[in-house]
Amino acid sequence: MKSLARFWHNQSGSGAAEFAMVFLPFAALIFAIIHLSMLFYANQSLQYATEAAARCYSVDSNNCGSIGNTENFATGRYAGPNIGAAFHATATGCGHTVTGTGNYRLNAVFVTRTVPLTVTACFP
Repeated sequence: MKSLARFWHNQSGSGAAEFAMVFLPFAALIFAIIHLSMLFYANQSLQYATEAAARCYSVDSNNCGSIGNTENFATGRYAGPNIGAAFHATATGCGHTVTGTGNYRLNAVFVTRTVPLTVTACFP
């Protein structure tokens, strides 16, 4: 009986047990922060490429004189992570409109979601 009481009061491995309990939530939080940062970067890069393509489509007829050239210009301007970015240009609405779309796969340790990104830019 005396050895059992001594076993319950022994604290020699408590640090390792506490680390094991805290490590997984901490790792999930770190991965979530990294992937959310990449999501915001992808969205911002998609916005930049779409705005640049809309302006090019409206102003620069040498590089972006057609819809296909404008879409290729936008694809070249996109510098974010691989989200399958696709661009669609039209000459209707408020002027020259370019729409960029992509799907970002948000992957935290316990949660995996696909986040659709859509950006529209218009330049008169």
